[in-house]
Amino acid sequence: MENTKKPVQDTVRQKKGSPAASTQLYLNIAEIKNNVVILKNGGLRAVLQTSSVNFNLKSEEEQNSIIYAYQGFLNSLDFPIQIMVQSRKLDIDKYIENVKETAEKHETPLLKEQTLEYADYIQKLIEYADIMEKNFYVIVPYDPYRTQNLNIFAKFMQSISAQDSVNAIKRRHHEFEEMNKHLNERVGSVRNGLEACNLRVAQLTTPQLVELFYKIYNPQTAHNEKIEDVTKVDLEEL
Repeated sequence: MENTKKPVQDTVRQKKGSPAASTQLYLNIAEIKNNVVILKNGGLRAVLQTSSVNFNLKSEEEQNSIIYAYQGFLNSLDFPIQIMVQSRKLDIDKYIENVKETAEKHETPLLKEQTLEYADYIQKLIEYADIMEKNFYVIVPYDPYRTQNLNIFAKFMQSISAQDSVNAIKRRHHEFEEMNKHLNERVGSVRNGLEACNLRVAQLTTPQLVELFYKIYNPQTAHNEKIEDVTKVDLEEL
């Protein structure tokens, strides 16, 4: 049987004029796997989503406790972290869909009509009131040693470079397992520090990371076209 599998070079070096040369070519993200974002320079990023605390509703004693816990957390870090707050329009399409499905199951016409009216009311309320939701993320990095000694100019040029190569891919794959161990140690340290501040912490999985970046880089499209379940996608066919 003839081998129709494309060589690796064809998937890495894409012509700028080809349809495959999309925005992804100019992003620093090389791939996402094992719940980790892998950058083109070999660096790894884990993303933790945290709950929030209504600080103003706490008593003075509770506020001081949170401040001291957060201070202790920051002082315990010997590596940088990034804290991101994302605000976006509340998306309750799945909830509305579930309500409508429930309405169709009602045998009583009155209950069915009231349930559909409720779904319509909630949907219009979200559209007109422009209700926003906030998500809180902590990004934990781990970079290969070769990139840690680069000056600011070199890091900037590296960040805007769209090129990737077979050698870079092989090097990333070779370094991944060892670097991921160190990254997991940092993730555990950050998780413990945040939980000491009475926050709930969860590391984003691979599908959640894909969905997060899809919504960030395609805000309008993501609202109208929901991303499919990436766990059911055969990546070999893409």
